[in-house]
Amino acid sequence: MSRPSIRFASVTLDCPDQEALADFYAALLGWEKRRFDEEWLAVLSPDEKICLLFQQISDYVPPVWPNEPGKQQQMTHLDFAASSRDRESVIKHALDCGARLSPVQYSDFYTVFFDPVGHPFCISFFD
Repeated sequence: MSRPSIRFASVTLDCPDQEALADFYAALLGWEKRRFDEEWLAVLSPDEKICLLFQQISDYVPPVWPNEPGKQQQMTHLDFAASSRDRESVIKHALDCGARLSPVQYSDFYTVFFDPVGHPFCISFFD
């Protein structure tokens, strides 16, 4: 039996204000913000092959990271990559866009941040 063709389409992030969170990721990544309809707002990579979608949730509760028993857990986190030569400027750029550094860091190879509504994301640094 042959496998049907399935491709990656998007990652959807819940948030209390989709415009604000889409603005953050558009600034962080330099990607285009595009509204598909009243419900769906996206940030698209330049080749339009990667799409971050933002879904507004009125009773949004931010995740706790690292996880704590009985607290809202993260459902996913995003990973980005940048050159280790640009580490200082990348971290500064993320903070200038509105990210917060996590007080807990596990490795020198990546830095953990929180977006403006509390989703954790990492930027890995490579040579």
